[in-house]
Amino acid sequence: MTQMPLGFVPDPLTISLDLLLPSRKVPEGLLTSRKFKQIQSSIDAVGLIEPLTIGKPDKTTGMHVLLDGHIRLFAMKQIGFKDAPCLVATDDETYTYNNRINRLSTIQEHYMIRRAVERGVTPARLAQALSVDISNIIKKMNLLDGVCAEAAELLKDQQFSANVGSVIRKLKPTRQVECVELMVATNNITVSYAQALLAATPSHLLVGEVKPKKIGGLTPEQMAKMEREMGNIQGQFKLVEQTYGQDVLNLVLAKGYLVKLLDNEAVIRYLSHNHPDVLVEFEHIVRTVALDK
Repeated sequence: MTQMPLGFVPDPLTISLDLLLPSRKVPEGLLTSRKFKQIQSSIDAVGLIEPLTIGKPDKTTGMHVLLDGHIRLFAMKQIGFKDAPCLVATDDETYTYNNRINRLSTIQEHYMIRRAVERGVTPARLAQALSVDISNIIKKMNLLDGVCAEAAELLKDQQFSANVGSVIRKLKPTRQVECVELMVATNNITVSYAQALLAATPSHLLVGEVKPKKIGGLTPEQMAKMEREMGNIQGQFKLVEQTYGQDVLNLVLAKGYLVKLLDNEAVIRYLSHNHPDVLVEFEHIVRTVALDK
């Protein structure tokens, strides 16, 4: 098997920032954006981690076209850097190397922060590098404290607020798994939804809480009713989830049949004269391109 050629020189070169020619303009309002402040703080605290990507030098001027890393370059200039490590691309195309990367999940970020702290990096330095409050670092560092392994596994590829963890850990493991399954299935991993599930959880499924929770404006009877209704909704949702794939397949097949049926002029004439309301519905189904419309 022949080895695929690399798209860039593997060893980074230190290039003067004056020799880098941006290939696109810096977005308006960049200086005031949170992303730029985080990048600038990170570079100022720990230096440039990911090298810039540049093209081959121009034979006449020696200038390199910057292919990827425009915001990093601008941040380095603002801080006062004179040069930067760069990867020289061997391809001529201006490919954006960050265009298709998988964004870091919340739990992966948690593991990275824990690993950094274990290696001696203080939460204060991490907060400075990421330009965030130290309380956010501590929340992310303690994200999985009290969360069972099964619930953490369900959340491993998701992005959500670190405050969700503080709600989930108030539930017992079996209830944690139930609630996380529901949040993932509905694509609604938010603090407000987690708090609603917590409020609808019976007392025997809560950690260290034996008395019913008191929420302003709700009587014990209303709380009990909400718990029953939430349990019914979860059961119904799981039933729908089990048959969803087969139902969608049946709908696709039915739509395909109706498309062929309405291509027949005799069928159109018969329906328009005898069942115009049915024809309208059939035409509406044929035009439908998504289930939410």
